[in-house]
Amino acid sequence: MLTDYPRLLPVPGALNIRDLGGYRTRRGPQTRWRSLYRGAGLHDMRPEGGAVLRGAGLRTIIDLRSHPETRDEPNPLAGSQGVTYHPIPLFDDLAPTIKDVKARNSDDLLLDLYMEALNAQSGAVRSVLATIAAAPEGAVLFHCTAGKDRTGIIAALLLGAAEVEREDIVADYALTGTHIVPLVERLLARTRANGGDPETHARFLRCEAPTMEAMLDHIERRHGSIAGYLADIGLEVGDIEALRDRLLGG
Repeated sequence: MLTDYPRLLPVPGALNIRDLGGYRTRRGPQTRWRSLYRGAGLHDMRPEGGAVLRGAGLRTIIDLRSHPETRDEPNPLAGSQGVTYHPIPLFDDLAPTIKDVKARNSDDLLLDLYMEALNAQSGAVRSVLATIAAAPEGAVLFHCTAGKDRTGIIAALLLGAAEVEREDIVADYALTGTHIVPLVERLLARTRANGGDPETHARFLRCEAPTMEAMLDHIERRHGSIAGYLADIGLEVGDIEALRDRLLGG
């Protein structure tokens, strides 16, 4: 994997902003740099962080957080001149399902959640991908709170649409774990302070390669491939091609 730009974009006050460029594909070319970014929340970003993102070509933001999250911790670039902001919650309707998953005492709570999201939230997934496909020239940043679960699902689907090698899709997912350690520590401290269950919460904050491996296996069993999943959820052929063009160049 060659890197023309750093994978991690240093944005003051924000964590885990990463470029999806430079990944090898079965089609031959690598994915384009400065086209798609994935990231954690921007609500603590310092003012100079916005300048860094604009300088990196940012023109579109897709916020995958829930309505309560965006209300309590607003995105500082929402309504910002020159940047189009799209709030598209990915897990909003899954709160009861998360409780159910915890009750199952599963070996991999995150995998259960991801499979539920792929199935029950397919409309939101389609909306996110169609919005990226229709975005104007310039870079797109999609993010959630930690840039791990909601963001990780979308990143895997995008890289899969471009036919990025499976091992790189998995590695991209697991890389988040090295960049969100301070955030994980803060979230667990908050859970303890509020009298919650830090042990269960910690299981939801993991970011391990076998989870993504298993999610990709699930997609392949049900849909044959990521391309098959995108078709099955009703993403237009033109949108799939537009995503590939954005990732690989038209």
